[in-house]
Amino acid sequence: MKLLTLFFAFTLLSADYSENKGSKWGQVGHYVTGEIAEYHLTDRARERVNELLGNRTMARATVWMDDIRSDSRYDHTRTWHWVTIPNGMTYEETEQEETGDIVWALETLIADLKHGGLDETEEREKLKLVMHMIGDIHQPLHVGTGEDRGGNDVRVQWMGSNSNLHRVWDSDIINSLQMSYTELARELNTATPEQIAEWQSATVRDWAYESMTYRDRIYDLPENMRLGFQYRYDNKDIVFKRLLQAGIRMAGILNEIYDR
Repeated sequence: MKLLTLFFAFTLLSADYSENKGSKWGQVGHYVTGEIAEYHLTDRARERVNELLGNRTMARATVWMDDIRSDSRYDHTRTWHWVTIPNGMTYEETEQEETGDIVWALETLIADLKHGGLDETEEREKLKLVMHMIGDIHQPLHVGTGEDRGGNDVRVQWMGSNSNLHRVWDSDIINSLQMSYTELARELNTATPEQIAEWQSATVRDWAYESMTYRDRIYDLPENMRLGFQYRYDNKDIVFKRLLQAGIRMAGILNEIYDR
């Protein structure tokens, strides 16, 4: 029962796939990644992150990139919520958005933060963007095939109500949980030291390729396209692992930036 309950945690990780491709995890999922990350920060990294965020918690900071979607000053970041890598292709073989994609943006902004020399406003904004995108890239449907807008065009019924596949993974499952993000983060924070070391050694592109490996499971849909308890049960391990990996890796990146 505990595992069934926890499974819902993953998917409030984004509501749509933006105008063309993809968008965001929903709030609770992002909050969970930020909360887990905070558990694994070094003291020095935590001090600097807190200085930058001020009165905003790490959990709350993870959704800032969604908060600014209506601000035209940040229109260039709209395509940074996703990447398209068709089956059988590598990231290097694909043609990406003119304004960049989530892989390019993460690699660029992480490098900028590590290099330093930013004014505090720029550093704060890049930090919050990175925190959000680390969550997004771990939601498998944010690494799309280019065929269905990250599952948005796949119409399904979820527990008897009309939905789409992207929304199922972003919101529908987690919305049936009725747990706070702090409860979820505590329950999911089970990584061993060996797992932490392995996960934090992976690159941004590795994270994207990992998301691609779940496609067969995600798209294993019944003919009637009605999803419910069985689909949730069959995929709960993906949900748990990706939320946890996102939080662990967020901490690893912030420790690399701010504890050197």
